Amino acid sequence: MSEEKADRIVAARLRLRERFLARPGRERPARGSGEPNRHGEPKLPPGQRPTTKWPVLDLGEHPRIEPEQVRLVVDGAVAHPLELSWEELLQLPQVEEESDFHCVTGWSQMDLRFTGVRLVDLLARAEPHEEAAHLLCHAADGYTTSLLLADGLAPDVLLAHRVGGEPLPREHGGPLRMVTPRLYAWKGTKWIERIEVCAEEKPGFWERGGYARVGDPWTEDRYADPDDPPPGAEI
Repeated sequence: MSEEKADRIVAARLRLRERFLARPGRERPARGSGEPNRHGEPKLPPGQRPTTKWPVLDLGEHPRIEPEQVRLVVDGAVAHPLELSWEELLQLPQVEEESDFHCVTGWSQMDLRFTGVRLVDLLARAEPHEEAAHLLCHAADGYTTSLLLADGLAPDVLLAHRVGGEPLPREHGGPLRMVTPRLYAWKGTKWIERIEVCAEEKPGFWERGGYARVGDPWTEDRYADPDDPPPGAEI
């Protein structure tokens, strides 16, 4: 990629964040104490326990998708809908982020190294409409999840295709998944194939099942009604 094109992507990213992060949004309360992570928050969120394993949690189906079959769509409330092939994704600026991975079921795996494309760079190319406020992410296994557009603009939210320097395993969403280090991992769609930009919130699979709309690990925002969690959801 030419230096000029890379500079244009960075400028578009900054303009997008200025447009949408300047608007009133959800407030992030104080995070408490503890060893800070790379974002200044306590490294281990409350209610979490560290693990060296990476458990596999999904709807029970692991689609077999070859890289050359990948088509990532960004559409909805945008000026320029996108449909990107695997080759086109790899031509975009690639970043490596060391991220922690927090599951709503109570385990956290620390310091995973993901490689991929920043979601904010894709959204900058698509140019969300002024009324855009939410994202609905669609997976090849039929799974969906929603997140606030403001959370999707965080620089560490990736469309990841490698972890630890190796291709992302199929059972963990390979060849392409979203990674959301500052939200519970159910917000990071495996086998992602479409990112729908929305003006109104469209709850996804777990949000319709009683899980929280935001999913902030540091406030233990696990369930829509913390006093009445969904059946079988207690950690």
